[in-house]
Amino acid sequence: MKTVEIKIGGLGGQGVILAGMIIGKAATIYDNKHATLIQSFGPEARGSACSAQLIISDNKILYPYVTKPDILMVMSQEAFTKFYPEMNENGTLLIEDELVKVNNLKPGIKLYGISATRLAEELGRRLFLNIVMVGFFAAVTNLVSADAFRKAVADSVPKGTESMNLQAFEKGYAYGQKLIAETAKVT
Repeated sequence: MKTVEIKIGGLGGQGVILAGMIIGKAATIYDNKHATLIQSFGPEARGSACSAQLIISDNKILYPYVTKPDILMVMSQEAFTKFYPEMNENGTLLIEDELVKVNNLKPGIKLYGISATRLAEELGRRLFLNIVMVGFFAAVTNLVSADAFRKAVADSVPKGTESMNLQAFEKGYAYGQKLIAETAKVT
């Protein structure tokens, strides 16, 4: 695996930072890769812009900051507007497609969308949006094993919510796998 730069963006309260922590934990603790995580959020806790920057690599990471995301995962229109111009020209864009509308997609960018909020609501909690997105990320990017993600989710969420969070992960993962399989048939 080459070094992969990842940026996750959304609003405070959507679980952006937790999503980044789970991805990093899955890579480092459960899949023996190297990873860095930098987080950023506004002074207001909920509703303000926030982001998590990750770098995942098989080799040691010497510079922890994302310069041009290879993968951008966004859960709000504000995050898309702010971070999309930074993307690598051949990057992968993952969106919550009911909250983010993409206009003027650059050539070379691969776009994948999921209605993560709706899928989370089907589980009875909109709060699981970020975990659905993590499952989607796992399936679409295939950077880290699904089992590593499952262990990281179970280890990172509040006690007593592991089962529901794992169901949210599986919903996102299954949707991502189906989307990738359909895309492969078309090409």
